[in-house]
Amino acid sequence: MKMQGLSDKVAVITGASSGIGEATARLLIAEGAHVVLVARRRARIEALAEELGGRACAVMADVSDASQVGPLFSLVREAFGGLDLLLNNAGLGFSAAFVDSTPEEWRRMFDTNVIGLLSCTQAAIPLMKGRPGAMIASISSTGGRYGVEGWSVYCATKYAVVGFHETLRKELGADGIRVSVIEPGAVWTEFGHNVPEQALRQRRQALDALHAEDVAQAVVYAFAQPPRVLVQEILVRPVKQIAP
Repeated sequence: MKMQGLSDKVAVITGASSGIGEATARLLIAEGAHVVLVARRRARIEALAEELGGRACAVMADVSDASQVGPLFSLVREAFGGLDLLLNNAGLGFSAAFVDSTPEEWRRMFDTNVIGLLSCTQAAIPLMKGRPGAMIASISSTGGRYGVEGWSVYCATKYAVVGFHETLRKELGADGIRVSVIEPGAVWTEFGHNVPEQALRQRRQALDALHAEDVAQAVVYAFAQPPRVLVQEILVRPVKQIAP
């Protein structure tokens, strides 16, 4: 059964080549939306766009590079005339005790998780004005509310996302643009660049971790609400994940 009001909506999803981004793209396409898939891995998003059919298109871009963000949203304007949903999903995390972390890792996380998100959001706002139900949604983390040992700088980036969204909501509400933040706990995705695969698998199995589709459902639920309704925040975690 299709949700009301999503047919022919236009969505941009960053980090769309796998995980939550890919799962959200699949759900939105099934609901009749047009989806722009954005990621650094050209082959992955082009293959996904071909699989999803004519309502999907692939744009290779690295959102941490501001020079690539402008052309992306210019393409959206030219192709669709406007934008209904931006899902800031691209993210990067390095695990380390803070004392052992490196400035290079800090910069890479902030460049993607914060600066890239800001660049995409600023470019998207003019395309959303006058479009009922337009929404900016971003994937944060339970770590952006409670902090997690070994992920101090990553959590700092996610705290920044939460704080930014709380303020942006107040700035854009009068224009009818909704601002929502999704905060997942443990999820079966490719996330965790420098964590041994076996350690990630064991933790996720122990927690009966969420699937990417579970988080995607939360995004689409928020987007599918009537334009007057803002689902401001969704914190979704595995039942067994008692600690952050």
